[in-house]
Amino acid sequence: MSGPVRSEAVVLRSLRYGEADRILHLYTPMRGRTGAIAKGVRRTRSRFGGRLEPFSHVDLQLHEGRSDLLTVTGADTIDAHAGLRDDADALDAAGRACDAVARMFDSGEPHPEVFHLLCNELSLLADSSAHATLANQLAFRLKLLVAAGFGPQLRACASCGEREHLAGFSGAAGGVVCEACEASAFVLDEAAHAFMVQALGRPLAQAPGAEPRALRQVERAVTELAEYHGHVRLRAATAG
Repeated sequence: MSGPVRSEAVVLRSLRYGEADRILHLYTPMRGRTGAIAKGVRRTRSRFGGRLEPFSHVDLQLHEGRSDLLTVTGADTIDAHAGLRDDADALDAAGRACDAVARMFDSGEPHPEVFHLLCNELSLLADSSAHATLANQLAFRLKLLVAAGFGPQLRACASCGEREHLAGFSGAAGGVVCEACEASAFVLDEAAHAFMVQALGRPLAQAPGAEPRALRQVERAVTELAEYHGHVRLRAATAG
């Protein structure tokens, strides 16, 4: 259906197009991932100014026509997340957060909880570079996995249901596994297991800390879950 559309959005990515336009990759609460063209935005006198920079949270007026791309007709800034530009680690973490959302939720299916999680993550990173840590990035990705429907099984063996002697993690099985089922698993220390449980149970701003060995194990678990069940290869998370 063609006509005017209004939507909040996070600008995931912005690409130059032609002499003065930009193609925007957007994530919206009710349309999921979508694309739009901002015509003339690179001209000095553009009415959009700097409102459509990557990682910005914006309120967009759009026109939906026959093209796969919406056309931006108006834009108001909700949160520019300007603090990201002052810290390289925070900016990098924001880019990896947006990339993870784009890879895991690449359709027009609505996931408002993912949109709000991304806005929360960008706000945390912009507010303080202290959040630009590997622990924060992994907590964010664990919550994305849950939203995608393949969060890790952590309470019992994902293969047989045993609740004792949990010794490893299997991406194929979908979570922790016991000693009898660990043939295709890698070792998961108690600290890594505890991190995942706490990260999923706490608000993103209260992501727990952990030693590097435990965080490496958690990242491997997240990566395997995304690959086995989401058929998505995530970029490596990096510590600030």
